[in-house]
Formats: sequence, structure tokens, C-alpha cells
Amino acid sequence: MNILNLEGTEDTPRILLDKGNGIFELSGRSLPEDAAEFYSPVFEWLDDYSASPNAKTDFVFKLEYFNTASSKIILDVLSRLEDIAGTTIHWYYHEDDEDMQEAGEEFSELVELTFEMKTY
Repeated sequence: MNILNLEGTEDTPRILLDKGNGIFELSGRSLPEDAAEFYSPVFEWLDDYSASPNAKTDFVFKLEYFNTASSKIILDVLSRLEDIAGTTIHWYYHEDDEDMQEAGEEFSELVELTFEMKTY
């Protein structure tokens, strides 16, 4: 399975999805002009991955900021991850960033996934 590796920019997150090494991470800022178009490779990758996932999937969100359109996309990503057994979400936020902490807590209430809230 191919590795999806997109370098982050000022407006888009770094995305690394690597089944072989067990690395699944979105980090940085998510403010793409067209969120659906930007994240479409992520959904395609997750669809392929879900057909033959690793026994354990530790998916890391280490976002500094995301806009409303990205919020919907994040929920869509989480919804797809719900169908993959053995998935744990690691939601990182800066210790003093209450908004990002609350966002993780709200997402955790909307999906049936194990969430681990972590500061950095």
C-alpha cells in the first residue's frame, strides 16, 4: 500500500499515512481553500486501508488550528476510522489551548472510538 505523505503549509496540515510503519498523523494548521478537495486523497487512502488494516491503528491528531470546513472533514475522517477495529485516537493539544482540548473532547463524544487526550 502506498504511503500518503503531504508536507504541511501555512494553510494545510502535514499528513502522513504509512501502513507499513504504523504511522497515521495529521498535524499543523488546517485551513485549505477547498477542504473536500484537499482531503480527498486521505479518504481514498483510508478506504483502501480499511480493506486490510493493521491489527492496531494509532491515529494522531496534532492540530494547532482548524477552520469550520476542516472540522466537518475531521469528523468524516473519524467516522471512517470507527469502522476500523483496533483504532485509538491520540488527540494532542498545547497545554494552554482550551479550544483544541474542547474540540477533541467534542469529537470523542460524536464517534465510537477510544480517545487519548495528550498535551505537548
